[in-house]
Amino acid sequence: MERYSRIINKNCREIVLLKGYPCAWGKCTFCDYTEDNSTDLQEMIEINSKVLSQVTGEFGVLEVINSGSCFEIPEKTLRLIRSIIKEKDIKQLFLESHWIYRHKLQEMRDFMGIPIIFKIGVETFDNEFRQKFLNKQADFKTPQEVREYFDSPCIMVGIRGQSKEMIDDDIRILKEYFELGTINVYTNNTTDVRRDEELVKWFMEKYSYLEEDPSVEVLYLNTDFGVGD
Repeated sequence: MERYSRIINKNCREIVLLKGYPCAWGKCTFCDYTEDNSTDLQEMIEINSKVLSQVTGEFGVLEVINSGSCFEIPEKTLRLIRSIIKEKDIKQLFLESHWIYRHKLQEMRDFMGIPIIFKIGVETFDNEFRQKFLNKQADFKTPQEVREYFDSPCIMVGIRGQSKEMIDDDIRILKEYFELGTINVYTNNTTDVRRDEELVKWFMEKYSYLEEDPSVEVLYLNTDFGVGD
């Protein structure tokens, strides 16, 4: 499992994949990342400390991810992150959170003391597909609601059951309402949710220009940021 990497093609930053407590929701139909969660506090602290020791601060920007939300990272690790921010003169932090924590984002901003870009796994702005098929438990109705709290949505493309129109709409919304975003091309995993190869091929052809868009990061594999397995 790779847990430290450097992103140098867009929005240059260091990135770490840490271990956290089980996802507070943990019932998304497409997700098996929760297998990296833990309830062993000592294990989490030891692994996270080792990973964070690799941070150099070379870009002044750090992204911290875990298999869930940043609020599920142990407090001792969060304090270590705050110390590294000061020690390495980090000016900006990327974190990710589930919609259910939206009212706690300012608490994290106050705790870390630097600007935070908050990501959210929206997956799609199609409410029915997101809520009923993907079971995201994110009951917003409009992109404006998401923008009120979050800075950078992550959307997913290439899921069997999606349509081209849904993906077109999601990318339009991403560009219209947000300054940054991530598009994840779905990869089959241990869940029953399957990848639509024709839809992926269509997306890669139609939206190839996003490779040159500095505001959108496209992940063709879930390890394209250099972390995970």
